[in-house]
Amino acid sequence: MPIEVAEQLWRLLGFARTEADDLAFTEADVDALRLTRELMELGVIGPDSQAALVRTWGRSYARLAEWQTSLLADIAVEDADPAHRLTQLAQDVLPRVESLQSYVWRRHLASATSRALAVESATTPVSTMAVCFVDIVGYTSRSKSLDEAELVAWLEHFEDAATGLVVDRGGRIIKTIGDEVLFVTDRAEDAAEAALELTARGADDGDPFPAVRAGIAYGEVVSRLGDVFGPTVNVAARLTSVARPGAVLVDQGCFEELSGRTADDAPDDPGDTGDTGGTGDAGAAYSLRRTRRVSVKGYSKLQPWVLRRADR
Repeated sequence: MPIEVAEQLWRLLGFARTEADDLAFTEADVDALRLTRELMELGVIGPDSQAALVRTWGRSYARLAEWQTSLLADIAVEDADPAHRLTQLAQDVLPRVESLQSYVWRRHLASATSRALAVESATTPVSTMAVCFVDIVGYTSRSKSLDEAELVAWLEHFEDAATGLVVDRGGRIIKTIGDEVLFVTDRAEDAAEAALELTARGADDGDPFPAVRAGIAYGEVVSRLGDVFGPTVNVAARLTSVARPGAVLVDQGCFEELSGRTADDAPDDPGDTGDTGGTGDAGAAYSLRRTRRVSVKGYSKLQPWVLRRADR
C-alpha cells in the first residue's frame, strides 16, 4: 500500500496525521490496510468511491464511539477509582458490544439487499419514494429552559417516538439533525400517515411529544451512502420550513399520489381553495387543500397543499 494512500485513508477516518517516529499503530492497523488493498483489488473500493466511503465510515463510527465512551464513563464515575472501573467495563462490555454491532449491521445489510433486489436494477441509485422532514416547533426557546440532561431526554423521546412510528409504517429513518428527523417511505400514503400521527401527538397537550410540523415530497430520489439527495429532498425541506405548527404540507407529486388526480384537476384558485379528495381508498382518507404559492430558496413559486385527514 503506498504510504500516501495509507495517510489519506487515515485522515479520511478522522484521525490526526502522525509523525514518522510516533508509536501509533498496531497489527490491527496493518490488517486493516491489507483488507483495504484486497477490497481495492476486488473493485469494491474504487478511486471514485474511496474518499466518500471511508469518510462516511469515520464519521459514523466516531459518533458511535463518543456515545459509547460517555455511557461507560457515566457508569465508571460511581467507582472510587473511575479509571480502573472504566478499564474493567471496557474489557467486559466492549467485546459484547462489538458482537451486537456486527449483528445489527448484518441485519440491516440483509434488509437493504432485499430492498435492492425488489427493484428493477440494484445498480441504480435513483428510485421513486416519499421524503419527509419532521421539525420540532419552538426548539430554540424550549432548549434554553432545559438543562443538559433534560434536553437530551427530551430529544431522545422525540427521536424514539418518531422512529417507532416511521418503522411501523414501513419507512426508514435517514438521519436526525438536531431538532429534525428525515425519513423516507416507498409509498406516499405511508409517509402521510406517519406525518399526520406525529403532528397529532404534538398537538396533544397530554402527550410529552413536542409540537412538530412536517413537509412531504414524492418523486425521484438519489440514494448514496445511506443518505438521500435531489430536488425531491430539497422540496420536502422547503415545505417543512414554511409549514405552520402542527401542519403537514405536501408537494404536487405527493398530492397526485394521495388524491389519484393531477394538480390541473384540483380547484383553481390563486389563494386558498376548498378541499379536494381523491378517487381511491388512499385519496378518500385525506383532505388536501391548495394554499398560496411560496417563494423559498431555490424555488420561487413552490405550490404546497395542506394535508389533513378527511374526517377533519
